[in-house]
Amino acid sequence: MSEETLRMVSTAHGPMAVRRQGAGDPVVLLHPLALSGELWRPLADALSDEFDVLSLDLRGHGASGWDGRAFSIEDMALDVAEILDALELPSVGMLGMSMGGSVAVTFAGLFPERVGSLVLADTTAWYGDDAVTAWAERARRAAEVPRAEQLPFQVDRWFSPAFSDQDPEEVDRVTKIFMRTDSAAHAAASTAMGRLDSRRLLPAVRAATLVIVGEDDYATPPGMARELAGGIAGATLLTLPGLRHMALVERPELADVVRRVFAGKPVTEGTRA
Repeated sequence: MSEETLRMVSTAHGPMAVRRQGAGDPVVLLHPLALSGELWRPLADALSDEFDVLSLDLRGHGASGWDGRAFSIEDMALDVAEILDALELPSVGMLGMSMGGSVAVTFAGLFPERVGSLVLADTTAWYGDDAVTAWAERARRAAEVPRAEQLPFQVDRWFSPAFSDQDPEEVDRVTKIFMRTDSAAHAAASTAMGRLDSRRLLPAVRAATLVIVGEDDYATPPGMARELAGGIAGATLLTLPGLRHMALVERPELADVVRRVFAGKPVTEGTRA
């Protein structure tokens, strides 16, 4: 396990934080809504013996800046492009979970030549016909409800009850990241999620793609994962029993599956973690 460094990268919309560790082919990890690249520390530790791992803080999250203006998921994907340009990384492997997955698939569709391998976990390219209204309510709650009072809703979506009972330290680690997230940025990103529709970009994705979903994920349910995998040529779908919205956190052994994708090895639906 190598030591992590934190670098601030200047972009047109402010400084963006990049946590980096390891050596080898570069891989980028993109976090869910209202969290930060810090979420990925266990996964980054696991991958850093073989890869140059970059865990980004998306706009307004973690240590990354935000100018207070509305933004879209596509804007966040363009932020990623600016960061990779600044770091002189023309092509990477990419992983995103939840909002990070929406950013990742948007990036891979906009810049297909820049993503060689892609892992999309518990995510979607579109939240459906009622998304704008539903996410507007989520944005209102993010802005107006005290963050501690939002935790029961979040934790229930993120983790299975069994995991919350068995590993309260990891649940606490993730909730502390959530508590540090700026409420206004959380609300702005929620609005962006409601307006997300990257379905048109799916046919452009050329990366070897694995779509992962928890069977009990009711935030981005398996039906959304099937549509995502069905829209990307050659994508593999891995459905995991008993898991909710943060499969890669709840099952750290999935790092071995992620490693296979980034190493260019085949992954099938029957692959064991």
